[in-house]
Amino acid sequence: MKQLYVWIGLFLLLGLSACDLEDDGIKYHFVPLQITSVDVPDSFTLNETYEISATFIRPSNCVFFEGFDVRQLDTTVRNVVVIGSEIDNRECTQVVEEVTETFNFLVIYDQTYVFRFWTGEDENGESQYLEVTVPVN
Repeated sequence: MKQLYVWIGLFLLLGLSACDLEDDGIKYHFVPLQITSVDVPDSFTLNETYEISATFIRPSNCVFFEGFDVRQLDTTVRNVVVIGSEIDNRECTQVVEEVTETFNFLVIYDQTYVFRFWTGEDENGESQYLEVTVPVN
């Protein structure tokens, strides 16, 4: 039993010594980026993959594109949000630059798809979306 306590103590000691409390790395947080326009095919074919483009606003030189958050709300309804990272504690210059990025989408249902692209929030803080409907042939 003493050996068990020794091993647990040794494990805890090594585990705690591996923690670096002085992290000098860059601090950042994730932010949604406003989509201004999209390029989506007029129709889909089942089991095909399509490239979908979204143009969004990069508000400052401290914000960088990280990817897309595509969430399935229903069988063929997708919410799409562009995700960026914003560096904290840094002098930032407001640039308001439009950037276009793409993602691949695989059509796995034979029903019409509805894409809801996040365009920002209204004056009440409610999310606003650009809705695009794409039929499947």
